[in-house]
Amino acid sequence: MSNEPTNPDDFDLFRQAIKGARQITVDQADTGKPRADSARIKAARQLAVRPDNRLRVDGLSDQFVIDVMPEEELAWTANGVQESQLRKLKSGQIPFEGSIDLHGMTVDKARELLWEFLAEANTIEIRCVRVTHGKAQRKDGRNPILKSHVNTWLRQHTKVLGFTSCIPRHGGTGSVYVLLKRTMLEGRDE
Repeated sequence: MSNEPTNPDDFDLFRQAIKGARQITVDQADTGKPRADSARIKAARQLAVRPDNRLRVDGLSDQFVIDVMPEEELAWTANGVQESQLRKLKSGQIPFEGSIDLHGMTVDKARELLWEFLAEANTIEIRCVRVTHGKAQRKDGRNPILKSHVNTWLRQHTKVLGFTSCIPRHGGTGSVYVLLKRTMLEGRDE
């Protein structure tokens, strides 16, 4: 800026240009972005970290999940199931009549679909199904989540007699054959 005298006509022009303008009382610009509701954000954060203590209707608990390795073979039988049945199941000699693929799903979605799938299989008296859970090592180095959860859930399900990892052509250690209880429909001879 210079110290030269300004032309009085410039002042008149400036006054005419700002005629009707009001002085700004706020020294911050309005960006149009709504202010964050800190109380709502705090409540949402608390809900996100609070454990879900609701009773699960399906009975499949995540209280204690058995952590399994990606290539680990799974095998389990309920009390009273003969070893020969488990051997037949493991070798793929008992044909599966239904299949569900859970990998890539969230744990909650997988639990819900697995429960519905097993309920439907039980309703139509299916003896053996295949559940594909995947086995990929996670990026953070931890063991597969769905494989570990499916291993735990199947042990809790009242209609599951046993399960074992599949033969390689049916998914290998990324899938399990599941042997189910049947109530034997009337007139069925087996």
